[in-house]
Amino acid sequence: MLYRDQGVVLRSIKLGETDRIVTLMGQRHGKVRAVAKGVRKPGSRFGARLEPTSHIAFQCYRGRGELDVVTQVETIDANRGLREHYGCLTHAVSMLEATDQVAQDREPSPAIYRMLVGALRTLAARPTPLVSAAFFWKLLSLEGFHPMLDTCTRCGTESGPFTAFDLHEGGVLCEVCGQGARPLSAESLALLGQILGGELRVALAAPPSAATVDVEHLALAAVEHHIERRLRSAALL
Repeated sequence: MLYRDQGVVLRSIKLGETDRIVTLMGQRHGKVRAVAKGVRKPGSRFGARLEPTSHIAFQCYRGRGELDVVTQVETIDANRGLREHYGCLTHAVSMLEATDQVAQDREPSPAIYRMLVGALRTLAARPTPLVSAAFFWKLLSLEGFHPMLDTCTRCGTESGPFTAFDLHEGGVLCEVCGQGARPLSAESLALLGQILGGELRVALAAPPSAATVDVEHLALAAVEHHIERRLRSAALL
């Protein structure tokens, strides 16, 4: 059966002497794994179009096995600028890996697809680590793990101040409950509130600060806590 879709290349690994296995986050078909035959041969028609971060329109053949077969590829956005800038690439790759870990095979998730396409576009236009941090938080929220930011997750007080964050509890802790827990500054909490409260543009427009680093590190820790494994790309961040 042939099918067409749009997607982002999440991963590409060598197969044999001339082929590759690519993992794609499709708009309508979810995460799919497919063989791209002959793409490593000199003069391949679409080998260069299947690089990670590329946004493509593709056609695949679905057979009886676990892997589909790529039969046609057209570039929508090569995102070449991301791959030419090391800082951008490391953050882009971390978003691809997180998507690969969270998305389920062949389960449509248009929201994840749209969010990933938008995040890559934003990162190319505004290369800041906060883009990947915001993507992690929004990805977790989409998966049902929206952090609680206005109530202590341990005692339930709403008065604050909230001075710590607990990954197991899934939100902030007050001064009393937060003793010995991971500290969270008022500036970091405000920034996190902007990211998850629909004010991402405001957050991205602000100059980098200690809160930016704090939110980035916390976002990475939250993703790894959720998927219960380390992101391989985390070492590059």
